[in-house]
Amino acid sequence: MAILKSLQNLLEKNKVKHEVIDHKTVYTALDSAETQHIKPQEVVKTLVMKISAKKYVLALIPANKNLNKKKFLKEVNKVLKKEGEKAVKTIEFAKEQWMKKNMKGKIGATIPFGSLSKMSAFIDRSLLKNKNLIINTGDYEKSIKLATKKFLELEEMAKGVFSEAKKKKIKSKAKKK
Repeated sequence: MAILKSLQNLLEKNKVKHEVIDHKTVYTALDSAETQHIKPQEVVKTLVMKISAKKYVLALIPANKNLNKKKFLKEVNKVLKKEGEKAVKTIEFAKEQWMKKNMKGKIGATIPFGSLSKMSAFIDRSLLKNKNLIINTGDYEKSIKLATKKFLELEEMAKGVFSEAKKKKIKSKAKKK
């Protein structure tokens, strides 16, 4: 599969300079960074979050971080309040079955453009520190590099702080008797 046609059209229509990067098959944003030998904080991890029975949003965070659901919920509710909508109490990750039915591209290679998915998008402020970003194309073997500034010009997104460092797994070193 190539880059999603809708993504390609959006970039071309807006004359956005970008570079298509071919790489080995990867299923996570962190693997994408490792494969391409780039800093994981430049690779956008796109998460689809369910905020109500029928409403989903995108959360964009660096590949080397995890989503802090409490902080994200707070950001979502700020936006909902501005829009005159009722606050939500919980958020959860979209189910794979829903994603297969409703999202373009392959599961785990979700493009970070809410406008193309007809969803609101939220970007973690730590991504804004980068000159360039590496984004998903809907495919496991291609990414796109584009200027952060251009990405923000193309896409209207709420900005907030809702990612956190990944917690390291501690291996138990119990002594055998």
